[in-house]
Amino acid sequence: MLVGEALHSQRIAEIAAEICARPEPVRVVLIAGPSSSGKTSFSRRLAVQLLANGRRPFPLSLDDYFLPREDSPHDMEGRPDFEVLEALDLELLNKQLLDLLAGKRVTLPRYDFLRGQSELGPSIRLRREHILLIEGLHGLNPALVPKVPEESIFRIYVSAVAQLRLDRLTRVPTTDTRLIRRIVRDARERGSDAEMTLEQWPSVRRGEERYIFPYQENADAMFNSALPHELAVLKPLAEPLLRQVEPDSPRYPEARRLLRLLSWVQGAPKELVPEESVLREFIGGSVVADFIPSL
Repeated sequence: MLVGEALHSQRIAEIAAEICARPEPVRVVLIAGPSSSGKTSFSRRLAVQLLANGRRPFPLSLDDYFLPREDSPHDMEGRPDFEVLEALDLELLNKQLLDLLAGKRVTLPRYDFLRGQSELGPSIRLRREHILLIEGLHGLNPALVPKVPEESIFRIYVSAVAQLRLDRLTRVPTTDTRLIRRIVRDARERGSDAEMTLEQWPSVRRGEERYIFPYQENADAMFNSALPHELAVLKPLAEPLLRQVEPDSPRYPEARRLLRLLSWVQGAPKELVPEESVLREFIGGSVVADFIPSL
């Protein structure tokens, strides 16, 4: 367990060093990855490492750049579709990024999801040592920030590429690891049962196939958030949730399949997981979850 966590810390330090070593200063770091890949924890830990390297990271949320609800694209059911790139106010995003990089003071938006409108957020000004950390679904898509100079951008792809095998021929699918992470997290943070998460998963996967995977080759660096011990830690948390799926549910076969997968694993207490671990994003107790560097 400690070796896996140490390798994560080592890789984050390597990525931070690569960012700082660029001949042209990196001013914007774009972070993207599929659902439950650990993007948020990675972003927070990268911010800590950049601070240790003498840079000053500042997080910028793409969620605050959504168009007003009445102007947002809609899906086939007529609901606002927040997953498409066109749901973002790209003109405002690019203008504000250019102004920030030029040292101008900018008033950031804050998106109110209840009202479906933007409101005024904080007013900020960046100095040369600042780096913007932007995490979001479209971070690797070149169409997100076409007006920002390419030499000032560093793109990172975060995924959980599990290398666990049940036997010599049977590999645990990477998507299963992420799905189990999401089941545990959704139950803890959103009060969602496993059936609801399983029902949403096909739609989540379609979004990944359309908006993330085609652009992963654009990344300057890749971070693998998978840990060799994570299924052991997730097992005692996920199994009770999966057992609640009723036999008459359309999601019952999938729940039973995941339970069979977990039956091959010996459980481990979550107390053994370090508080800064990416895994804490899903099981709770993260010391980096609320870390936001100040300007």
